[in-house]
Amino acid sequence: MISDVCPLCVPDKIEGMFRILGKLFSKKYTFIFVPDVTGQFRRFSVPKSVINSFIAIGVFSIVGFSYFSYTVLEKSKELEQLSSLKTIAATQKLEIQQFSQKLKQVEAQLVRLEQFDRKLRVITALETRPSGGREMGAGGPNKDAMVSFSSASKKYSQSLMESLDSDLERIKNQAESQEISFFELDEFFKEQSSLLSHTPSIWPTRGWVTSTFGYRRSPFTGLREMHEGLDIATQLNSPIISPANGIVIRSGYHRGYGNMVEIDHGYGVVTRFGHCSKNLVKLGQKVKRGDVIAMVGNTGRSTGPHLHYEVALNGVPINPSRYILED
Repeated sequence: MISDVCPLCVPDKIEGMFRILGKLFSKKYTFIFVPDVTGQFRRFSVPKSVINSFIAIGVFSIVGFSYFSYTVLEKSKELEQLSSLKTIAATQKLEIQQFSQKLKQVEAQLVRLEQFDRKLRVITALETRPSGGREMGAGGPNKDAMVSFSSASKKYSQSLMESLDSDLERIKNQAESQEISFFELDEFFKEQSSLLSHTPSIWPTRGWVTSTFGYRRSPFTGLREMHEGLDIATQLNSPIISPANGIVIRSGYHRGYGNMVEIDHGYGVVTRFGHCSKNLVKLGQKVKRGDVIAMVGNTGRSTGPHLHYEVALNGVPINPSRYILED
């Protein structure tokens, strides 16, 4: 095969390429500076390739800075939105906690109503309502749910709302059940007004309960004995009132009771008041709830001023606290 390239022409072509490159690199930008009118001209020449390089670097720098600024701005917006979401979430968390506290207060009130309901049913001999299904719940935030805000925020809020919905549903059911119970009691009370007026239901005096109903260690012998009433310590000569309507069947001194008043309220209920300093009622006298019947004393088998209060149903001692509906 015969080459079309002439060996003698190759050096000439290479030389021509170098001349072209030399012309390209020999191109310059000339800058002339005139300091003032009388000054001398100053001339600076800069290769065109250097100027082009500076222009390329400048364009690249501007583009890079613009992209960097845009990225920083976007990140700043995202951080601002995240901060706003965290603030909203913290506010909602506080509101939910406050609402949860209110639920607990409502729960406590319903518990007191339920206790009052039980007392009413004890003294009226109505069948006790079943307590099943009354378990209460309390809402509140789960601390573990806030570990990762970005990933758990939605689930956390949903969990709280489900918990609160469940609590509200339970409170609603309990309130409805309590309303039905009170309706039954109201119907009973309307038919049993006489029974109610003769049923003990208030404190006979105000003070501190120093000994409750049941077995205790005797303050005199140190031995275990049955205490069939409540000991209510208070100031000497404080008034003792009748807890219900009735007839005085005993008023006088009686062995360990000292000065004692005994009232028959009918329906098998009898109350007894011991250690009085002075009895203010007589045998056979009719009394009403709230009438002063005696004064607190320290007579009989007593270690200090107090009232010994007993309630008996058909001759059997009953815990008097069951017949006290006041707080």
